[in-house]
Amino acid sequence: MAMQKDILNRYLFDNLHARGEMVNLSQTFQDIVEAHDYPMGVKKLLGELVAATCLLTATLKFEGEIAVQLQGDGPIGYLAVNGNNLQEMRGIARMASETDATTLKDLIGKGNMVITIRPTNGEPYQGVVALEKDTLAECLAHYFEVSEQIPTKIWLYTDAAASQIAGTLIQLLPDSESKEQQLADFDHLCQLTNTIKTEEIFSLDTEELLYRLYHQEDVRLFDPQPVCYKCSCSEEKCISTISQIEPSELESIIAEQGSVSMTCDYCMTTYKFERPQLAQFIDGTTH
Repeated sequence: MAMQKDILNRYLFDNLHARGEMVNLSQTFQDIVEAHDYPMGVKKLLGELVAATCLLTATLKFEGEIAVQLQGDGPIGYLAVNGNNLQEMRGIARMASETDATTLKDLIGKGNMVITIRPTNGEPYQGVVALEKDTLAECLAHYFEVSEQIPTKIWLYTDAAASQIAGTLIQLLPDSESKEQQLADFDHLCQLTNTIKTEEIFSLDTEELLYRLYHQEDVRLFDPQPVCYKCSCSEEKCISTISQIEPSELESIIAEQGSVSMTCDYCMTTYKFERPQLAQFIDGTTH
């Protein structure tokens, strides 16, 4: 049975103090990069960030949105993935200069990872961690260590040529008195998870892979959650932005270009507005 794509699986280890997640994406990733001509190294890092954001979102028991950004002084000035608790994802890379680099350090340079969580109900929360490790997976583990104080390990896999990405996560569950036992369970599961081969995660069904890895443990697998690409741009949001522009400026843009157009950075959709659609903002009837 082939591995199902574009799903996130959560599972618990009933006799051990840990939980796990696995995400496997194909179409979602293809949809995110389709409108952009990213170099292979950039595409791979963006893919890793998409998989990582899915895993991060699933560790949060919340309704709302999450944004994970990498910012630095390297050839990629800015890399961002936005998602929500429904596992609707979008992502973008902004290039500061052309590059054929493939490593995190060579692509981002000296920089930070900024994770912003916006619950539907509640205050936004932001965590920042320096990108001091060699891989994105190690930087995320460091983020959990610093901000959440929960031992967490993440593995990320990419087959950028075939537009496939995957990730898996093991997280300690602080649900007993014995910290020593919790850490022993966590380390044991990390050692087992470390044996996953890239070709296995892209070819095997989740249940088969979990059995192969953890056949001596009691694994409780929850219903899979579909993951998809969804851009949040809309005509309404463009109109809302345009309404903030000075009427005289709108008038001069229309005089010069015949219309006002806005292009979404994520999906590259262009929204075009003629003068009659913007009359209320130009003539000042409402603002």
